Amino acid sequence: MRIAKLAALAAVLALGLSAPAFAGSCPKHMAEIDAALAKNPKLSAQQMNEVKAQRTQGEMLHKSGKHAESVNELMKAKKTLGIQ
Repeated sequence: MRIAKLAALAAVLALGLSAPAFAGSCPKHMAEIDAALAKNPKLSAQQMNEVKAQRTQGEMLHKSGKHAESVNELMKAKKTLGIQ
């Protein structure tokens, strides 16, 4: 039982410490997506709609404090745009 409590505490601490790192990276990812979109990438209409929706969703998640989810969504957009 004691090990389970320690594991749970470690998980909470890891999430708490990683949240600021994710929070700081969201705007960087959004800026990279915006810069790529400004160059009119050669994407299908469907891909462009998906990238824009993922970008918007990522920003909304960032603003609501869900930074890990935000980064995941933004990374999908970056992948489609060919951004490393």
